[in-house]
Amino acid sequence: MSCILNIETSTTTCSVALSENGACIFAEENQQGPNHIEILGTFLDEALSFADNHAIPVDAVAISCGPGSYTGLRIGISMAKGICFGRNIRLIAVPTLEVLCIPVLLEEDELSDNSLLVPMLDARRMEVYSEIFNRSLKSIKPISAEIINSESYREYLDRGPVYFFGNGASKCKGTINHPNARFIDNIKPLAKNMLPLAEKRMAIEQFEDVVYFVPLYLKDFVAKQPRKLL
Repeated sequence: MSCILNIETSTTTCSVALSENGACIFAEENQQGPNHIEILGTFLDEALSFADNHAIPVDAVAISCGPGSYTGLRIGISMAKGICFGRNIRLIAVPTLEVLCIPVLLEEDELSDNSLLVPMLDARRMEVYSEIFNRSLKSIKPISAEIINSESYREYLDRGPVYFFGNGASKCKGTINHPNARFIDNIKPLAKNMLPLAEKRMAIEQFEDVVYFVPLYLKDFVAKQPRKLL
């Protein structure tokens, strides 16, 4: 029996969901971002007020931990830590690429047993953050940042269907040309899709150190030089 507050801020979409015993009891999302700094606090206040008004104790905060937007991840984890400290509750980290897989596993009826899933997040230009999973969400190829070309994933495509999705997959459509390549549009990491992953970690007590935990950036943040005013 558990109640988990789920936070997802890894892309331009900002979302929050509250789960009780694996069922979603509250959810908010905004896809007009990036505006996490303005709306995430409001979403969290609403979610916590909902829990408090229904006398539901929140047992943990689950954060989608990356990779993704450096700024978005920092905002999400900062607020998650604040709630954990303030309420003396646990922190759970859920990999963002696994979150992307959940709607595909639940909604795609044509997935064969040998299908592979490749969630992709945009890393600028022709580079993506990606990982390869089988249908059981077992990692087949570890997470990495890689530049996509016509030979990318060929060894996997030659074996069977490979499904590409996420905001990094759309720019790969014209580059990855293979009869086994399948592209699924409009798959975004959302807090409501974190629920089964967070519940699993809660059940096995896979918690993070609230003080020292940092998101998975994969790359160092590089600040741009402001343009000189004429």
